[in-house]
Amino acid sequence: MTISVIKTLKRLAAAALFAPTLALAAGAVLHLDKAPVSKDQASLQAGAKTFVNYCMNCHSASFVRYNTLTQIGLTEQEIRDNLMFTGERIGDLMKVSASTKEQKAWFGATPPDLTLIARQRASEFGSGADWLYTYLRQFYRDPNRPTGWNNKVFENVGMPHVLWELQGEQIAKVSEHDGVKSIELELAKPGKLSAQEYDKTVADLVSFLVWMGEPVAEKRKTIGVVVLIFLAGLFALTFALKKNYWKDIH
Repeated sequence: MTISVIKTLKRLAAAALFAPTLALAAGAVLHLDKAPVSKDQASLQAGAKTFVNYCMNCHSASFVRYNTLTQIGLTEQEIRDNLMFTGERIGDLMKVSASTKEQKAWFGATPPDLTLIARQRASEFGSGADWLYTYLRQFYRDPNRPTGWNNKVFENVGMPHVLWELQGEQIAKVSEHDGVKSIELELAKPGKLSAQEYDKTVADLVSFLVWMGEPVAEKRKTIGVVVLIFLAGLFALTFALKKNYWKDIH
């Protein structure tokens, strides 16, 4: 392979790498609301309940087992009673019962696994939690879409608004200024929850999705602190030993 060919391939690879970033920069600026992510066990438990009842009808979390949820303060019996409904075993992975082939036939595409969704969106938008929190609150009615729903953050999304009974139905008010289209959402039909209650429900769900992406995150951070303290102590001892060893020479 000649040097010119190698340089050409490098240029193509760089272009492919930065193409999504350039496309995003060319479009409208994406505003993300700050997600109030919580590590509180009550919040994570509420998020797990919402996830199982609303998200797991279509989306799996196939890198997490049900018994992993004991790490957020649930007992195995509580998990069986409240989060397992189709005869799963406590050590099973959190998968939907439908096969990939069936889901593709029903929806046209397989719904993505959500175990690492927060980390995936973080690699794309800087904060996966902020993206998810904003996305789940920005659905609106759109009769032109197959599902009857659209999303301000993810335009022409294929996913329906599974939480609409809780939030209610929003409609879009579209305006244009200096050639830039702007969409403002207005609640046309209230849901079961108030706006504040719905935001809290979404925050709990997002907190659970963030936790699920790395259940051992807090343990990892604790171990990291312990290792740094150990290394600092080892450095102090080594420095003291060095001074003692060289004192007679100097």
